[in-house]
Amino acid sequence: MRDEKLNHQFYYLRKMILSTELTQRSAHKCELCSTAENLSGYQVPPTSADVPENQIVVCANCLGQINEPRKMNINHWRCLNDSMWNTEPAVQVMVFRLLNRLEGQDWAQDLLGMIYMEDKTREWAEDEGAAMIVHKDSNGHVLQNGDTVTLIQDLNVKGGGFTAKRGTAVRRIRLVQDNAEHIEGKVDGQQIVILTKYVKKS
Repeated sequence: MRDEKLNHQFYYLRKMILSTELTQRSAHKCELCSTAENLSGYQVPPTSADVPENQIVVCANCLGQINEPRKMNINHWRCLNDSMWNTEPAVQVMVFRLLNRLEGQDWAQDLLGMIYMEDKTREWAEDEGAAMIVHKDSNGHVLQNGDTVTLIQDLNVKGGGFTAKRGTAVRRIRLVQDNAEHIEGKVDGQQIVILTKYVKKS
């Protein structure tokens, strides 16, 4: 079941052996963070042709975080400040998508404002795939990482020992990537999971 869920995330895992062309193009380094260890190829979705133009070289650390959005180390991705200038369209696409995933970070938004891509590359970057999970609040409004929401009813926080009161504002939410009904946010200083049907976008 977990594997099925992962296959429906915005970013999905497709690990492959590095081709000679990819190895030479990347100079034996991760094309996102420049690490030289534990490298593999990654097919950038939603492409299907198994060719270097659709692939990037990534290290195990980057690949793991691409595949598991909830485990993202924000400071690690400051490396995108350098990789955003890569001339390979596949790398530009991944940088664009990762920066968008970090939309709650001001520095990431600044980089998004500076990134340049050809029109065809931008279309690829914005093609998130038909299987992308969409999170909506109680009124049907689409939620994004970094949004502020308000609780529309009292919620008993399991294991937290308190009740999150109706009207409480939850700032800088994060979307649970494999479940459209769940978001995460801090209430009374505790990080909790909240059902989207109990919030409205502010």
